[in-house]
Amino acid sequence: MDEQNNKIDETTFENLLYLSRLSPESSNVEILAGQVREIVGYFDVLEKFAGDENPYDAYPTTTIEQLRSDEIVKSLEQNDLKKMTPEFMDGYFRVPKVLGGGA
Repeated sequence: MDEQNNKIDETTFENLLYLSRLSPESSNVEILAGQVREIVGYFDVLEKFAGDENPYDAYPTTTIEQLRSDEIVKSLEQNDLKKMTPEFMDGYFRVPKVLGGGA
């Protein structure tokens, strides 16, 4: 690991200790600081294998042209719904029971 690429200076390390609520013994501070620097150095190794692809390219995009417009259109009337199915009663659709008797 290059010392030039070392992003963890003494102040940053002290802040990390404070944020993590660690208070190592004075003999362990240098060991812990070295381990933190090694961990940060591994990110440089991982960065070599990172692709330039955008991770959000895996998901479909929606453009504004594909969205429906905000206009009110006429919906089905209740009389039309009654004609479509015999399961329409009192303004509601009757559906099979989903939950068991113990729920």
